[in-house]
Amino acid sequence: MPLVVAVQRVLTHLQAPATLAARIFVGMAFFRSGLTKIADWDSTLALFADEYHVPFLPTHVAAVAGTFGELCFPVLLIMGLLGRFSALSLSVINVVAVLSLSEIAPAALQQHQFWGALLVGVILWGPGKWSVDAWWWPKVAR
Repeated sequence: MPLVVAVQRVLTHLQAPATLAARIFVGMAFFRSGLTKIADWDSTLALFADEYHVPFLPTHVAAVAGTFGELCFPVLLIMGLLGRFSALSLSVINVVAVLSLSEIAPAALQQHQFWGALLVGVILWGPGKWSVDAWWWPKVAR
């Protein structure tokens, strides 16, 4: 039993850095994508017009919304500020990105699935102890 308790203690201590690493990993992927979009806005508009087929939104609105989401929500996710909301928002962007592409390479699909799994972890268990939420919400509750 002492070995089990020791392993549990180590794993418990690793939860905060592992959650932070997951938030940084996913957040950076989306943030880089957003930076690419604003670097060449004409290409972004062409991409949304020709490649992405976002349902129910005009091309320009989809491009602005997608770019905004890829620049704002990753920052919040990495900070762990409104962590569950940020993870849920990026999950929506992730799903829309996969569904909007007429063709997606298997490796790209696998990457989106991995990001989705990490985001689901944050949605279900929160952003972890090393987050603004963990520091902020107990103070707000008082």
